[in-house]
Amino acid sequence: MPDLLLRKPAVELGRMVREGEVTARELVEASLARIEQVDPALNAYTFVDAEGALSAADAVQAGDRRPFAGVPIAIKDLFAPVAGMPMTQGSDLLGDYTPDYDYGLVRRLREAGFVIVGKTATPEFGIPPVTEPRRFGPTRNPWDTERTPGGSSGGAGAAVASGTVPVAHGSDGGGSIRIPAACCGLVGLKPTRNRISRAPDIGEHFLATDGGLTRTVADSAAMLDVMAGYEPGDANWAPPPPEPFATIAAREPGKLRIGLTMDMPIEADLDPVCATAAREAADLLASLDHEVEEIRAPWKGAELLPTFAVLWAGNVAISVVHGQLVRGDTPSEDNLEPLTWVLYRKGLEHSAVEYLGALAVLQRFSRDIVALWQDFDVVITPALASRPVRIGE
Repeated sequence: MPDLLLRKPAVELGRMVREGEVTARELVEASLARIEQVDPALNAYTFVDAEGALSAADAVQAGDRRPFAGVPIAIKDLFAPVAGMPMTQGSDLLGDYTPDYDYGLVRRLREAGFVIVGKTATPEFGIPPVTEPRRFGPTRNPWDTERTPGGSSGGAGAAVASGTVPVAHGSDGGGSIRIPAACCGLVGLKPTRNRISRAPDIGEHFLATDGGLTRTVADSAAMLDVMAGYEPGDANWAPPPPEPFATIAAREPGKLRIGLTMDMPIEADLDPVCATAAREAADLLASLDHEVEEIRAPWKGAELLPTFAVLWAGNVAISVVHGQLVRGDTPSEDNLEPLTWVLYRKGLEHSAVEYLGALAVLQRFSRDIVALWQDFDVVITPALASRPVRIGE
């Protein structure tokens, strides 16, 4: 069955193509067949390029040494241009804007051998943590189609969890990879800032970065090896690791110092199921002879949501302005969702001093969070405060 083949790790599929056990075309045909089978119910994809994907697959032959030669992948439809594919960002404002160039990360994925089968759904401009854009309708969780797969990489999460692709591109500012990973039972990695370049259009960002959703830690590490690295014009970049991330991830880690906290960054009720999952993970690690200590998190009681809201509104506003520039249409309540419209207007109201002041406050506070890793190798928290909500909640 197509989905069984594509539930194998991406690194394993790359090996199978390389050694002639399966062809790239067979993998892509399996991906397209699975999309046709499940996506009418899930709505994970906003665009599928069957012809282009099959053509790219036919160019891959046995013996190809690229790590992911012939492996299907999907790209999130948010600030990730793919030449010849619409980039709607879930918004009516952008219409069918179709860039004629590849995002730097997309180029890296192609160079690693990945075959792009299409674009995955996101909420309008990636704003809420669910994927229910007015333009395309809700994306549904493969485990329970009455519930959300999360957001904003909800389409990517649903695509991987349903077996249409073994891995998918995503991006994350305030949880947009980690939330779908939690909702869909996947591995979600938000890499260190400046680890992955946002060339050629965007410089460094105070919050967002690209990453991937996978089924295994090994795939996440191997994808990071492909995605990471300097691009011309980057003002800052994280130093490369001493050896590939895939090699590091496969090595026995030794005894780890692990912090555990149930402290919430905002006032909210923590679902006992979510708390239990975090504690069970900590107990398992303790049983493996790692040191586990319950800690008080520096974010507890910090009351930073109003400060963050200033930056969030500003970033929504510039996203809308970008849509206006590439499409030539005026933002309005007709082509923007109500939440986007409100945040856009608020972003225009804040002064440059307010924006830079909020940024300085969060930059200072982030140092206290990063300081945790002076005492711990790993910090465990609940991934979410609640289980995946129902569509429309």
